[in-house]
Amino acid sequence: MTYAYLFKYIIIGDTGVGKSCLLLQFTDKRFQPVHDLTIGVEFGARMVNIDGKQIKLQIWDTAGQESFRSITRSYYRGAAGALLVYDITRRETFNHLTSWLEDARQHSSSNMVIMLIGNKSDLESRRDVKREEGEAFAREHGLIFMETSAKTACNVEEAFINTAKEIYRKIQQGLFDVHNE
Repeated sequence: MTYAYLFKYIIIGDTGVGKSCLLLQFTDKRFQPVHDLTIGVEFGARMVNIDGKQIKLQIWDTAGQESFRSITRSYYRGAAGALLVYDITRRETFNHLTSWLEDARQHSSSNMVIMLIGNKSDLESRRDVKREEGEAFAREHGLIFMETSAKTACNVEEAFINTAKEIYRKIQQGLFDVHNE
């Protein structure tokens, strides 16, 4: 199938926050409650339509463990979008966002669109990070923010699509050189 643009996404964040589940929900419309730890990087792709244009999203799902951070860094190259994910039930995953964001900003294009995702919104009773905290972090760092549930599929589609819309908007404004980036 032909497409007008190919957007490379990278999904980053601590181990166990649901990065692989978000990818699987978006590409295959399914939730896998138990799966192996991501070793290095996994890959998925899906076509979306933005403004009447076919856009292929190429999504790189990275390992969250510290031992893979150096491998993960090389995957930032050429990424137009990043989903920075934390688990709303685990405060430490939220506390590590600054470190992930510094990595992302250091190793990618300055125009890369970053969507902050508070995942596992279906576990409201176990919430450890308030929605307002996620919103404030996003505002402070110029990120887009959404809460999602890879389990129920709530806002998963929207997170990927809204990131694509923002990348497309930046292309229209001439902020992305589509031939080089």
